[in-house]
Amino acid sequence: MPSTVYKKALINSTRRRFIQTSAAALSGLALSSCGWTLAQVRSTPTNAGRGDNKLLYIYTWAGYTDEDLLNRFTQDTGIKVIADVFDSNEAMLAKIQASGGGEYSIIYPSDYMVRQMVELKMLTELDHSRLLGLDQLFPKFQNPTYDPDNRYSVPMTWGTTGLIYNTTKLKNQPQDWNYLWDQQKQLSRKMTLQNDLREVMGATLKMLGYSYNSTDPQQIKQAYEKLAQLKPSIASFTSDAWRSQILTGDLLVAMCVSSDANDLIPEAENLQYVLPRSGSSLWTDTLVIPKTAPNPEAAYAWINYMLQPEVTAAICQRLSFATPNKVAFNLLPPDVRDNPVLFPPESLLAKCEGIAPLPDKVKEIYEAYWTKLTSS
Repeated sequence: MPSTVYKKALINSTRRRFIQTSAAALSGLALSSCGWTLAQVRSTPTNAGRGDNKLLYIYTWAGYTDEDLLNRFTQDTGIKVIADVFDSNEAMLAKIQASGGGEYSIIYPSDYMVRQMVELKMLTELDHSRLLGLDQLFPKFQNPTYDPDNRYSVPMTWGTTGLIYNTTKLKNQPQDWNYLWDQQKQLSRKMTLQNDLREVMGATLKMLGYSYNSTDPQQIKQAYEKLAQLKPSIASFTSDAWRSQILTGDLLVAMCVSSDANDLIPEAENLQYVLPRSGSSLWTDTLVIPKTAPNPEAAYAWINYMLQPEVTAAICQRLSFATPNKVAFNLLPPDVRDNPVLFPPESLLAKCEGIAPLPDKVKEIYEAYWTKLTSS
């Protein structure tokens, strides 16, 4: 019978869609005895009961909250939390724009989306005097490039994008993105890339020595042409189906995010994850308060609660995300702290980039090449 990890791997869709069938045991943490269960979150928001100052509506990725977390927050603050979920930054932004902001007081955008929402003047500038624990963040998360000095956002989780591979079937094991091209014959129809324009194009640009966020049309064209060479050997562009296929041996290597790899590796001793040496993407998901927030007091209470080291350390273990909180990191068991999948060496992280918004004209170039690549 498949284990819980295996069943979870089959139903996960991306790092953004963690609808889990069971709870992970949390040992050695203050929250370990609470009994984590999946929160009753809804993908379709309603307007019932909004406007109550003892009610906090948040808009988050599926799986970033659970019933125990929400209940404990309510017990501590007297504020009830209702979590609505989204499955992409773009879907979240479209929903907020269409509703004029809605009634959400907390939203969980990713790094590049924070910048976009700031440019659209959608976010409240945070009052740091009301926040407890920002100084506990690792230095690089206290002044991120996407939001200098955390003026509008507080980092919640982070991770990387790389390659998961079968160690027993690959004698020469991957160290960088160019491995896919160098071993194209052996990997033919045995490899997958993410179904993600910016990740796939970005990784190829990085391999060519360019930025993950290049705006140079010639560089973007080179990346497309390089991918077109690889296309006949790619089994599919997927952020999901690779899990079961790599477990059964139908795939030898798959492009994925670190949290997904960390979930799957315990299921098979022959799987490993590598963060490419030339660099990759480093993504961060954050907490923000929209300007339209009906309950900013509760929003600050939520952010402060999530900044508590015991809370974020438990989330790190349960959801396989790396924590940006240094104190929380030190609370983790040694095997988690020393896990290079979640916490790669700084020498590799220094070569990674966050995905940045692109000018509309450049975005159109990317999209045209992506359509040509994936539809041919």
